[in-house]
Amino acid sequence: MDEIVARLFAWYDGHCRDLPWRSTRDPYYIWISEIILQQTRVAQGYDYFVRFIERFPTVKSLADAPEDDVMRMWQGLGYYSRARNLHHAAKQIVAMGGFPDTYDAIRSLKGVGDYTAAAIASFAFDIPKAAVDGNVCRVWSRVFGISEPIDSARGKQMIIEIAQTLLPSAHAAKYNQAVMEFGALQCVPRNPDCPSCPFAHKCVAFAGGRVGELPAKSHKTKVESRYLTYLYIHTHEALLLHKRTAGDIWQNLYELPLIERSAALSPEALFATPEFAEWHALLPRYIYKGGIEGVKHVLSHRVLHASFYEFEVQGALPCPEGFVVVPYNELGRYALPRLIERYMQAKIP
Repeated sequence: MDEIVARLFAWYDGHCRDLPWRSTRDPYYIWISEIILQQTRVAQGYDYFVRFIERFPTVKSLADAPEDDVMRMWQGLGYYSRARNLHHAAKQIVAMGGFPDTYDAIRSLKGVGDYTAAAIASFAFDIPKAAVDGNVCRVWSRVFGISEPIDSARGKQMIIEIAQTLLPSAHAAKYNQAVMEFGALQCVPRNPDCPSCPFAHKCVAFAGGRVGELPAKSHKTKVESRYLTYLYIHTHEALLLHKRTAGDIWQNLYELPLIERSAALSPEALFATPEFAEWHALLPRYIYKGGIEGVKHVLSHRVLHASFYEFEVQGALPCPEGFVVVPYNELGRYALPRLIERYMQAKIP
């Protein structure tokens, strides 16, 4: 075991990336980085981290900020529940009187699971708790030839036990950083460079030709298709938006007026819906300017098929309950899903 850690540390010393959250012991910065990097590649998350820390330099500034500001800073990162949980947890930390410094207390924060709590605890306080994420599961399942599916309780526990056994209590932060970096750069999911791996001489998966099979998973995520029809209702100065509030995708983000069906709506089918009839009755004179159909947007467990139809209103925009009239020069204050943002970037006059 000591040889494995020694080889891991030697690899890390020669390959670790210079990242801002690695040069600090400030638990606030580390926490922000860990939440951003959930489901996000470092290359994308880096700039978001820098901007987020500039906008919210302290946990209190984050806790005191309006939720719309937090969501706006998160725009484009996806998995927006992370931003809502982050905001909620910031209020928890302020109520605690400061950032918690034990694993259990960190684990009690909204949106913080076992992995994130272990990462923060070890990076900020050197608490000897192994952080086990997808990278760690991949590395140790291959090195030790763990065939048990990592999405099963038994398989995950086997990896946790290996990771914890290997962890040198005096160097918890470096160990956790090193194995995650190794999984991100060397022991990658597809076509890793096994001959150059420091563990090639003892990797069970490499020796048995099973690198592509491990880590094993027992469940395949079911992907759902959804069909969204958006109405771009606007004048030359402003447009209509509404805020999603239900427990669904993009909660608390703003979007264009929406009609959702079990299949895509052609213009003719749209005009025949009762929802469009209500809009037709509300709008003053307008010009239908055509649309864009078949826009595909992929989320983790959903494929969204979107269509956008444009209506230029001649006169004042109506503002039914639940909607806001947003001048174009104030659109930057509203957090939009990436799908809507891409469309608006092409359409803003």
